[in-house]
Amino acid sequence: MGYPEDVLAPEEQLILHRHPHWKMLFWPVVTLIVVTALAGFAGGIASRKAEGTARSALLITVLVVWLIIVVWRCVAPILSWKSTHFIITDRRVLVRQGVLTHTGIDIPMSRISSVQFRHGLFDRMLGTGTLIIESSSSEPLEFDDIPAVQRVHALMYHQVFGVDHDEYGHGEYRGEHGEYR
Repeated sequence: MGYPEDVLAPEEQLILHRHPHWKMLFWPVVTLIVVTALAGFAGGIASRKAEGTARSALLITVLVVWLIIVVWRCVAPILSWKSTHFIITDRRVLVRQGVLTHTGIDIPMSRISSVQFRHGLFDRMLGTGTLIIESSSSEPLEFDDIPAVQRVHALMYHQVFGVDHDEYGHGEYRGEHGEYR
């Protein structure tokens, strides 16, 4: 078994496992392209204008600065994206994130009192949004950049309140044995 199956309780069933939407990776990729182009340009100038040891020192400096920026602005966000998990099971909602410091939150389905979503025009174009979960004991929790947030909302609403939604968000209450009323 792999992650997230190894965090499930016995007989708990995984319903959904998602990482944040890929839009989180847009600026790191742009940064990588721009910084690499600038480093190549600076390396070319250093190779033409300097001689011997000065050239080597300038090229090493360009490489070190490029490496620091790439690790800080590209690798770290990608690792953060990869290590963030939004999980729905038949019993709870789990959010796990972090590489060095691992944090998590579990919300039992029985404690959820409201499920909402929010997404603006740009988020709708990308198919993402913010999922808002209210539990009986605290302020609402907001989870940003959830892919297909409307489907996740409908899925959670079904799990929590026993309501099925169509693709337009319209729902019907399911009876005790799953029949529509």
